[in-house]
Amino acid sequence: MSPFRSLLLSVVVFLLLCPLDATEGDADPLYIDCVEQCKKTGCVGDRCFQHCKFSSDGKPIDGPWYMHEPLYLRWKQWDCCTDCSYYCMLAREEERTKLGDKPVKYHGKWPFRRVYGIQEPVAVALSAVNLAVQFHGWVSFFILVYYKLPLRPDKKTYYEYTGLWHIYGILSMNSWLWSAVFHSRAVELTEKLDLSSAVALLGFSLILTILRCFNVRDEATRVMISAPLLAFVTTHIMYLNFYELAYGLNRIVCMGMVVVQLLIWAIWAGASNHQARWKLWTVVVGGGLAMVLETYDFPPYMGYVDAHALWHATSIPLTFLWWSFVRDDAEFRTSAMLKKVK
Repeated sequence: MSPFRSLLLSVVVFLLLCPLDATEGDADPLYIDCVEQCKKTGCVGDRCFQHCKFSSDGKPIDGPWYMHEPLYLRWKQWDCCTDCSYYCMLAREEERTKLGDKPVKYHGKWPFRRVYGIQEPVAVALSAVNLAVQFHGWVSFFILVYYKLPLRPDKKTYYEYTGLWHIYGILSMNSWLWSAVFHSRAVELTEKLDLSSAVALLGFSLILTILRCFNVRDEATRVMISAPLLAFVTTHIMYLNFYELAYGLNRIVCMGMVVVQLLIWAIWAGASNHQARWKLWTVVVGGGLAMVLETYDFPPYMGYVDAHALWHATSIPLTFLWWSFVRDDAEFRTSAMLKKVK
């Protein structure tokens, strides 16, 4: 299925720290020496950085460089540390390529090439497209249930899951928004917002999956099912934000929620006579294959496209088909409810 995936301007400079995760690239003595020399001289090769020039008290000359840029450019917040690391990484990768060596990771990340200060431009563009597709799907669903399908005398919809799908749509758009922001500029705050929004989306998607597939319509039963799952998701998000940003644990939790949802929808599609179950089957199979891209890690092609970016790309058609299924489900359930009323 498709349950996958401004404040940033107010992020202050002290949140921008030099990366600490040790991987093969940043353990390279030549890379380390390049970074140290850059911090002293403010240059990597022929490229020099104004914001690497310090006064005797250790403060940047003329203040932080980005404070002199237009407001719409300040979100980048590159400083001497990050620029030295970035251009030393590029220099070392060029040397490795000439020697016939394969790319390596630096501070836990593959060597991506920036475009206008954006760290992962392809991932950002695809996240924005996913956001647009989610918005289109949600708006088309809204128009369908409130303006095209019959309404109850109290102006509420006959479709029992309308409110849940509205929440799902909002969480989906929120998740893709922070995905785009994080891939634009990865700092601790944007990373936590990206991970937290993704976990919140997956957790609510699991609740929605259970309620829809088991046809739970009683409010008390919905609360009994949702409460423990909401407590688990909330606890996990708080753990990531306030205790430890545990990537391994978060991957297990997210993959677990996705697998459970795919299995429930697959079983439901096999047992149901729903008229749009072929769409559901397509999304389930496609979603399962897309998970492979999240586990298969390879260096970015030409410095731009990696496995995660390809996963973003596969989400676009799956999301479009998913919302098409949701609209069909609304029509199917509304028709069934009208027959009962008559």
